[in-house]
Formats: sequence, structure tokens, C-alpha cells
Amino acid sequence: MKEIISIADIRLLVDTFYSKVREDELLADIFNGVIKDKWPQHLEKMYRFWQTILLGEHTYYGSPFSPHAHMPIDARHFEQWINLFYATIDELFEGEKADEAKWRAKKMAEMFLSKIEYYKERDSKPLL
Repeated sequence: MKEIISIADIRLLVDTFYSKVREDELLADIFNGVIKDKWPQHLEKMYRFWQTILLGEHTYYGSPFSPHAHMPIDARHFEQWINLFYATIDELFEGEKADEAKWRAKKMAEMFLSKIEYYKERDSKPLL
């Protein structure tokens, strides 16, 4: 077990997590259906996102919610996403950044779910 301190650690986290997502009974069809053959690009974006969040190295530019706004997902998908993310962190890392990664992932999932439900209830789209 080690701490998250470098981009190599971020890559290990992201690659391990998304390998689980790509095989998950609930999430695989959704992610593979949206991302299709663009997994290398998606993973690169996720490296930059978590590098920015956890290491304070600002390499991610974008709006993380927009691609998720009209996906066919609900609370059970977010719950499974969090379960896989936590399991990945717990098997690979320990320490302050590992705890922060779990906390931030949980908050992001809560916010994304809230916004998705908001837009579904109003049959509207977010500003991009």
C-alpha cells in the first residue's frame, strides 16, 4: 500500500478503476456504449482530471458534468461507481490523498446525480 503522490499513481488508480468499470455488470454497457473506441482519450482525460484534483497540478480543463447530463443513469449506477472507486482506492492506496480521492468522488457523484435528476424532472438541458 502506498500514498497517491505522483501522476504514475493517478494512472494506476484510473486504469485499475476503469478496468473494473468496463467489466461491471451494471456499468459496462453504459460506459462502453458512450465511450466506444475512445477509451485511450477518456483515460487520458481522467488522468488529467484526477491529477488536477489530487496533486494540485492544473492539467484538466473542461466541464466534467456535461458529458453525463443525459446519460441513462440513476442512483444505483452512482452507488456502484462509488463502490468500485472505493474498492480500487482501498486495494492500492492509503493515506490523506486516498481519503481525499474517496471524499471527492462521493461528493462528485452526489452532485452529478442531483443535477441529472434536476434536468430529467424539468426535461431541460444544462448550459454547456
